[in-house]
Amino acid sequence: MAALGSPLQTFRGLLRELRYASGRPYRDTPAYRHIVAAFRAHRVTSEKLCRAQQELHFQAATYLCLLRSVREHTALHREYHGKGERSPEEVAGLVGFRLPQQPGGKG
Repeated sequence: MAALGSPLQTFRGLLRELRYASGRPYRDTPAYRHIVAAFRAHRVTSEKLCRAQQELHFQAATYLCLLRSVREHTALHREYHGKGERSPEEVAGLVGFRLPQQPGGKG
């Protein structure tokens, strides 16, 4: 399994993805308030083994991976998804051909 990195990096990454995802200021969203409250509730204490903090970090890193993947998938889909049916002239131009001229000056 790959290393998770620091919890602060994960927290900042989550906030960055929230900023990308929301059209309004992300600090007004319930998701922001939930993430901040969860990270505050599970911060490292003086205990030597804090399983809940590690569990939250793993879940947060997984959610961050999901948010990034969805954003990147949407960008790729927007860029490469078909734009509908194309005319024969446009398709011929894409592959470097020209359609033959019709007799009588049409086309």
